[in-house]
Parts: sequence; structure tokens; C-alpha cells
Amino acid sequence: MQLKPGEKLGPYEIVSRIGKGGMGEVWHARDPRLNRDVAIKISAQQFTDRFEREARAIAALNHPNICTLYDVGPNYLVMELVEGPTLADRIARGPIPLEEALGIAKQIADALEAAHEKNIVHRDLKPANIKIRPDDSVKVLDFGLAKAGEAVELTSDSPTMLSVPGMILGTAAYMAPEQAAAQNVDKRADIWAFAVVLYEMLTGQRLFQGDSVAHLLADVLRGPIEFDKLPQETPRAIRDLMKRCLDRDVKTRLRDIGEARIAIRKVLANPVDALDVTQPAPARSRFGWVVWGVAALLLLAIMALGLVHFRETPPEQQSYRFQIAPPPNTRFSTFRLSPDGRYVAFIATSFGLGVNAKGTLWIRALDSLESRQITGSEGSFYPFWSPDSAFVGFFQGGKLKKVSATGGPAQTICDVVDSRGGSWGDGNIIFADGPSGPLFRVPSSGGKPAQITKFSGSTPGEGHRFPEFLPDGRHFLFLLEGNKPEATGIHIGSLDGGAPVRLLPDDSNAVYIPNAGAAGYLLFLREGTLLALPFNAAGLKATAEAFPVAENVAIAAHVLYGAFSARNGTLAYWNGGLFDHRELVWMDRSGKRLGVIGKPNDLGGDIALSPDEKTVAVTVGTSAKSDIWLMDSASGASTRFTFGPTVMMSPIWSADGRSIVYSRRRGQANDILRRQITGGTEELLLQNIVNALPSDFSSDGKFVVHRMSVAKTGSDIGLLAADGDHRESVYLGTPANEGNARFSPDGRWMAYQSDESGQFQVYVQTIPVGGGKFQISTAGGTLPAWRRDGKELYYLAPDQKLMAVPVKIDGASFEPGTPQALFTAPPATGFAVTRDGQRFLMNLPAGGESAAAGPPLTIVTNWQAGLKK
Repeated sequence: MQLKPGEKLGPYEIVSRIGKGGMGEVWHARDPRLNRDVAIKISAQQFTDRFEREARAIAALNHPNICTLYDVGPNYLVMELVEGPTLADRIARGPIPLEEALGIAKQIADALEAAHEKNIVHRDLKPANIKIRPDDSVKVLDFGLAKAGEAVELTSDSPTMLSVPGMILGTAAYMAPEQAAAQNVDKRADIWAFAVVLYEMLTGQRLFQGDSVAHLLADVLRGPIEFDKLPQETPRAIRDLMKRCLDRDVKTRLRDIGEARIAIRKVLANPVDALDVTQPAPARSRFGWVVWGVAALLLLAIMALGLVHFRETPPEQQSYRFQIAPPPNTRFSTFRLSPDGRYVAFIATSFGLGVNAKGTLWIRALDSLESRQITGSEGSFYPFWSPDSAFVGFFQGGKLKKVSATGGPAQTICDVVDSRGGSWGDGNIIFADGPSGPLFRVPSSGGKPAQITKFSGSTPGEGHRFPEFLPDGRHFLFLLEGNKPEATGIHIGSLDGGAPVRLLPDDSNAVYIPNAGAAGYLLFLREGTLLALPFNAAGLKATAEAFPVAENVAIAAHVLYGAFSARNGTLAYWNGGLFDHRELVWMDRSGKRLGVIGKPNDLGGDIALSPDEKTVAVTVGTSAKSDIWLMDSASGASTRFTFGPTVMMSPIWSADGRSIVYSRRRGQANDILRRQITGGTEELLLQNIVNALPSDFSSDGKFVVHRMSVAKTGSDIGLLAADGDHRESVYLGTPANEGNARFSPDGRWMAYQSDESGQFQVYVQTIPVGGGKFQISTAGGTLPAWRRDGKELYYLAPDQKLMAVPVKIDGASFEPGTPQALFTAPPATGFAVTRDGQRFLMNLPAGGESAAAGPPLTIVTNWQAGLKK
């Protein structure tokens, strides 16, 4: 959100910006109604109704040491404006004297005690979340972003916190061991963090330090706690208190922060009595020889132990596993770890856009709780990093761009048509410009691309995708796809030219990971299993057989692009897929659930309701193999319709309900087929077209409208004659990406989605093109669908609201109304509407709202240590 001083946000008058972080921006504002200054935290995401209810419950924390939450807007929190530095600022000047530090600690304990009494756990207590006012009073911030207990629970609707088992929450240096181990936590996690903060105040140093999240997690879980670094004057009572708070066994850790408050109060009230740090009396001089003798013996013992120590084999580093959730109401798409293994750049998309959709670019430090959205990156795809981890390359709006990892405006490197991945070497970027083209090279500073791979001419439908540089900066991995299985697979190419060498027959992207020895590992996907192939990058050859690393790894974007990345000892992947464990749910116009069809299954996004509304055609299976099934719309009884060895998808019904047209993936390209519902042989309508996906049948039965990928214009809309010679023509072919086209009931108009504005919107245009065009959606939209009488048009908005638009069609005249939200559903990947527009069949996550979050990203540090030897 772009704000300027003097503007208004709701009833609040903006004064100035205070700061900017991963969650958004903080502004100083004025509330003219109450004549008071406030702080406004603006989130990058809209808040849900559930979040607003819970935030208002947290506002009930009325305590002098807790920053008060005044109000909740659609995407902002209004809080008390607290003057003064943070505790982190104060510690940066050096250790805090004992009395001052204990005074601050007592106020922090007071705040935590008040929150814990209401079952609210902060979960991210750290010096940066604590303010010290000019009168030395303390305010603990960001309770509004904390995880609440049973009475008030923040879930995945919260912008930064998730209540999901197996999810690491908190800032790495301050999290409790149970957080680092991805276990459930309670108020004792705050007690641990309280002691870590107190230690930092007294010593001026962090208790746990490290240059990576792996080191920090290892220290939190097993590293030594050096109480001897506390100032000598630290009272024994405080030392004992800190030891109890920092007990790694949560069962024996201090159970109530109120006990800490009482202990600190006693020390402050009686500092002399509490000191109890008596030192042993110095030895008399006549016994000096004894002291020196003992010292000499100790020195010899230490030397002996040192010799033994240096002969020992260093202990193996541990491998740790945690998860990162996608931003609210989104799912992960393509992503890449930075070369230093400290950050992940990812694309987050809304659920209605489908598996191939472009989204928004985000960056997240792996030791942080927050993901930071890159401003102006809407409509992005396939991020990749510069070798020094300083820049992220990505594709957006027909351009290859780069942006600083710290933010700022993006810079255009060159023009592109489409994208299928890129890789950044020493001064060069190589990239795939679409699914059916060669690879190109361009200077990372910008310039004209030069083609670096050539087609052999012996592989029909050949395309080169997903390039990844090898360490020498000359050779690279890429996927060669086509319609000859014996020629496709993972290849090695070279910037020097020459014919590529086939390395593996697998249809997957691949990345090379160096190892301590001569051979590293080549990671790739085979039928949902992530495999590691020992590989000598210098000799360009495998050294052993491939072995499994992770199971059920998803497809991240376009078909064959696996959801995995690995750099500098860190591995990232996400399991399952967009269509895992879903169900078909009947809902009315208010969003009330009327019933579920059948049992949960792996359902594709396509839902096709027969003209008589008695049967539903739906895709069942995975991204590697699926078939079309027919389900009774009332009972859920199902029968298998296709029996293909590959992916069958995108079913549509003929107007008379006697046949179904669908797509069959064959190598890189697709065929469009038709088959009678009573059985019989398949009829081939269209052959060997990249991403050919039918989306509708005209009411007169003459034409099938379908999506297709064209090398020079990206995703376009084609028309296919259903009978005769099956003549094909292009309905709409522009530099933008169009798809999901639907005929109006009278056959004069076409509704479709396009990203021509940089964001997918729904449009309606005449058939043929040229007689009139209207933008239907106003804030993004996908998956348009007509009511059978043509009086209403529906689509999914990015925030998962089902929108309805009244329309008037009178021959060549078309008049759209204002979009109105009907209801908000958990992430829907597809829907169908009855002829009267009163019921909707939605493809939703099984389990309802609790299953609405996209699959998390699993992070494994030092992943090689977890390999079976």
C-alpha cells in the first residue's frame, strides 16, 4: 500500500512512516476522533474475519507493560504509539548494568504474566519487540501477532504465525528447544525466551550465535549455555533463576513467569542479601608452592586431554527439519534457495489460478518469522539467484528482470515471450523462453539474448527447459522434452556449443549440489520421489546409483518442474500437490454447505457438470498419472471413464450430453480427444499441441475452445471444429497469457481470463474478436463461468471470494453489471454452477477451513547428514 503524509487511512490521518519490515510498514498517524497519535501496522495481506476477531480478543490485554491494540482494519492494526528505542537498540550500546537490566526484566515478566493468565503466548519475544520509553517504563510489542492459547487461538489466518504441528515459529536465536524441534509449545517457550533476553542484557552478547539457521538451531537444541559469561556480580538467585528458565527439558523448566517476577523483585528489594557471590579466600604466601604445583598438574592434564581431543574425529553435524507456511490465502509455486543457503525466494499464488499460474515474488530469511513481498512483482514466475545471493532474477510480463534481495525497483534484463526457468552464472544468465523453444544466454547486466542450444530435428515437438549451471560456469543441466521417449530427459549442455549429452531419461528439472568429496549429488524427481545421484561435476558423469531423499514431492509449476531446491547444505521441498485430498462440495449462494459428493480424493481442478446436471466429470490422480471419472451428482457413485497410461484431464461435455472432450498429455505436447459416454474408441480431434486444454463446447456443438501454448505469444486461445476435418484456428493470440475461455449461452461472446494488465482479470469479447471487449473483474479474477440463461457471469477473485456479475445480452449488445461477492470458500481450484445459478459445486480441500492452507515448504539443514550410509 502506497501512503503519503497527509493522506487518510480509514478515519486516521497519516503523519510519517516509522519503519518498514517483512510484514509491511509502520506509520505514525493521528486519530482526529480522539485527538491522539497512533501507530498503524499495514500488512501486505488482507486480514480474514477470523483474524480480526482474534486480534480484537488480544486487544483485551490491558496492561501498562503491553502495547495496546486499538483497532483492526481490513489490512492494518492500529496500536498505541510508543516513543523510545527498542531494547535491541539499548543492548547495541553494550551490556546493561545489573540493576537496570533487572528493572527491565521485571516489567517484561509482568507483561508476560498478564498475557499468560489469558492463555495468550507471545512466541516471538526478543529485544526488537520490546520498547523502552523515556520514563524507563517498558512496553512489550506485537502481542497482536502472537499465538494464543485455547481461549484465543490464532491460526493460519494470522499474517506471521501458524498453529500447525511440525512448524517452527519464532526467531531462531530466541526460540525454545521445543520450537526448534518443531513440537507443540506453550507459555514455557516465552519463559525460555525471557531468560535468553535477560542473558543478552547482562552480557551484551546473544546467548546463541551462528552464521546460518542450521548453526543457530543446533546451538539452541544442544549447544552449551555459558553461564560463566554472566557478570561476576550477578546474584546467585538470578543465576539459579536463569538456569531453571533455560532448562531444555520443558517438564522441569520454570513453569510460571510469575515466579521469575517474584525472584527479581526480591533481588531488587535486597540487593546485598541476594548477592551471595562469595569468592574463596586467597591462599597464604607460604602455601604458594602448593598453588603452583596444583596449577602445573592441571596444565599437564589439560595438555594430555588436548592431545586426545585433536586426535578425535570431529562430531557429525546434525540435520534439522522445519517448515515454512505460504502467505495467507496463497500456495507456494516455484522457489529457489539462495547460494549461501540463508534465504528462499518463492512465488506465492492464489488457489484459483491453477498449477501453472504466475504469482507474487517473496523473499524469506530461513532464520526469520517473516516473508517479505517484493513490491511490484505481481505476475511473476520462476525466481533464481545471483551467485553472490545479492539479486533475484525472475520473469514478469514478457520481461526477464532482476531485483536486489533487499528490495527496491526491479531492472529489466531483456524481453521474453514466456518462461520455463533460468540460472545465473558468472556474469551470464541462461533461460528457457517458453516450453517449446531453445535456451538463451544474456549478460546479467542486460542486453540482447543469444541462442545457445539447437534442435536436433529428430525429436518432434522438442523443447528445452529448466536450465541450471554446473560449478564450472560453462556446462549446465536442462530438460530436453519431446515426443520421442528415447531422446527426452535430463541433458548436459555447454556455453561453448556442441550437441547436448543425455544424462538421465527422467522428465524432471535437475540441480547439482557440491559435496565435501570429489563427487556431489544431482537431485531430480522420478514419479514423485526426490532422488540424489552421486555425480562428478568435473568428469560430467555419475559415480554410483541414485537413491531416494524424499517421498511424495510435488510438481511446483508447469508439468515436470519438481518442487525442490538445494544450496549450501540446505534442502527445500514441498510434499503432495495442489490437488491432494480434495472433495466436491455443493454450496448455495450464501456459501452454506449443502452436501459432499463421494469421498476425498486427489481431484484435479477441472469440474464439468453434465447438461442435465446428473453427472460430474472430474480428473482423479496425480500430476504424473490421472484419469477422468464420472460421478453421480447426488450419490457420489463413480465410474472410470478413461484408462490412459498418462495424464488425462480437462473434461468438457458436449451440448447434448452424449460425449466428453478431454486432453491427453503425450510427451511435451497434448492431444485433444472425444469419446462417447457410452464407451467406444477415442476420436482424435487435435494432435501434438503444447498445453492444449479444452475449456468449453459451443451450444450448437460446432466448436471446442481450448488453451494452447505458442512459442511467440505464450498461452493463447484456440478454436477447434468439432466435426468434419477438425479445422483449427486462433481465437485470441496476444503477448499476454489467456485461458479458461467459455462460450456465452447464445454463442456470440467469449469470457476468458488474461494477464494483459499484469494481473489475471476476467474479460468478455465478441466472437469473432473485434466487435467489442469488456473487463468484468475489477481486482483480479480467474475461472469465468456463465449461468445457463446468460444473465449472470461468475468468477473466482484472488481472495477466494466467488463473484457474481449480472449481465444483459441482447444480440450484439452486451452490458455488464457490478461484481458482487457471494461467499468466501476455502481455497477452490475449480467450480461448476447449476443452470439457475442457485447452487455451486466447488472443488475444496477435504476437511473444511482447517485444511485451507497450501502445503508448507519443508526445510532440511545439513541434509547430507541425514542420508542413510
